[in-house]
Amino acid sequence: MVLGVVGVAAFIAVLGMGLIYAERKIAGHFQCRLGPMRVGWHGIFQTVADTLKLLLKEDVVPAQADKFLHILAPLFTLLGTILVLAVLPMSPIVHVSDVNIGVVYVGAVSGFGVLGILLGGWSSNNKWSLLGAMRAGAQIISYEISATLALLVVVLFSGTLRLSEIVESQAAGWWIWRAHGVGIVAFLLFFIASLAEINRTPFDIPEGESELTAGFHTEYSGMRFAFFFLAEFINMFIVAALTATLFLGGWMPFHIGDFAGFNAIMDMIPPGLWFTGKTAFLVFLIMWFRWTFPRLRVDQLMRLEWKVLLPIGFANLIAAAVVVLFNFYFFPVR
Repeated sequence: MVLGVVGVAAFIAVLGMGLIYAERKIAGHFQCRLGPMRVGWHGIFQTVADTLKLLLKEDVVPAQADKFLHILAPLFTLLGTILVLAVLPMSPIVHVSDVNIGVVYVGAVSGFGVLGILLGGWSSNNKWSLLGAMRAGAQIISYEISATLALLVVVLFSGTLRLSEIVESQAAGWWIWRAHGVGIVAFLLFFIASLAEINRTPFDIPEGESELTAGFHTEYSGMRFAFFFLAEFINMFIVAALTATLFLGGWMPFHIGDFAGFNAIMDMIPPGLWFTGKTAFLVFLIMWFRWTFPRLRVDQLMRLEWKVLLPIGFANLIAAAVVVLFNFYFFPVR
């Protein structure tokens, strides 16, 4: 048990530092820079140095803050990410727990994140923190609806709530293109809504530096700020991994019809590498969006959800029901 906890903690720490380093290098090249170069080969230890710096900094709690909730908030946020990671099937044998209600479980425990954000903003006794937390709460709750509608499409297609079985149901073809456009729309809905839920650009309104200093974690420093920062990057990985699992076949290889030779070569690639490659591609897309698109205004953000994504989500769910009812797939369901 102890070794398991230590292993999960080590995985999260290494994954978080790796993602932070990757984003710094990608951002640098997008901006015609080199990114970190000084600490280690190509700056590979820069994130390690920054982590040590944060851990050694003084952990200051504002005098008028609710100390207990202020300390508890980042733990709630990080706990939500850990609980979701526990059910992600990274290969047929690599997963912590393969629960039979995986989709429902993910939707339920992801709520810990918004709880931590709201507690952190309210307990800080700072107007910028409170405004950032209120923005985050409204944004996450709103976009959760569209993400859920997209999830229901996949549940209809696969006929199961277990994430590993959803992956296996894509053996004949990935859900993103198997249902005459319905899968593509569900994929886009889920990906966009999930980006909004984790407050990534162009949906990073809760942390708008030009408006709210640093949003809900304005009054955080040291280790507790590091927890919020780590949770943000782990959430990025979770969104990419969930999207790959639900729509891109998870660990399933890429096949082309009756091209037996090509398909045999694809089958030689280990399942874990397929999952890692798909997830890495989606993580790159998320980072690309951050350094490409401007931040939306609050009214634009809410209009996009309630007047665009939500109606499309309901219409797409009805279309998915029709596809399932008449077995209207590009490839037969096995």
